[in-house]
Amino acid sequence: MARADFVAACSNRLALAWIDNQADWPAGRLVLSGPPGSGKSHLAAIFAHAVMAPILPARVLGEAAVPDLLPAHGSAVIEAADQAPERPLLHLLNLASEAGGRLLLTARLPASAWGVELPDLRSRLGASGQASLGIPDQPLVRAVLAKCAADRQLRLGQLVIDWLSARLPRDLAAAERAVALLDAAALAHGRPPDLRLARLVLAPADEFTMTPPDDPSPRAEPLL
Repeated sequence: MARADFVAACSNRLALAWIDNQADWPAGRLVLSGPPGSGKSHLAAIFAHAVMAPILPARVLGEAAVPDLLPAHGSAVIEAADQAPERPLLHLLNLASEAGGRLLLTARLPASAWGVELPDLRSRLGASGQASLGIPDQPLVRAVLAKCAADRQLRLGQLVIDWLSARLPRDLAAAERAVALLDAAALAHGRPPDLRLARLVLAPADEFTMTPPDDPSPRAEPLL
């Protein structure tokens, strides 16, 4: 989850630029939206590390006193911010602004689609920076598979990477789980993580919804 571990691609490059330039955030706030598995948590971790900010799930805004959640420097990450109770969220935004901090709010949808009822909260969210992440494309999934394998010192051939990237959901977390399963299987079976082992371990896995390739090629073999 470090900055050096983030794989930049067309679907996330603009959002990464927002994270790298926190001084440019309007009103010191950024709403980061994107589908599950698109990289929101990784970008949130990069921001949190850079400014020493806590990462708070939205539900805690209804469970604790808002001033107790925000550090003295006024910076924090609110995950799934669209699920936060509106009045505590508005209070948090006001406190962060008074402290001169930076707030990163993550959600699946842009702030304009949250259906916010409080006019003041709606106004503050509208005045915040807006960044979005697209669905990871096949080249990004392929690059993440290679990066995860390298991190585990797992020798994953290009044929296996191509086979996986053509069939895994466009979800970076799924790519990480696939490499972890393949690594464990290679150790358990005492054999290299080749295409045959990948088929044996991952093709029947319920947690992976295999999808057809975006651009079928001769190397994208059918599941058996």
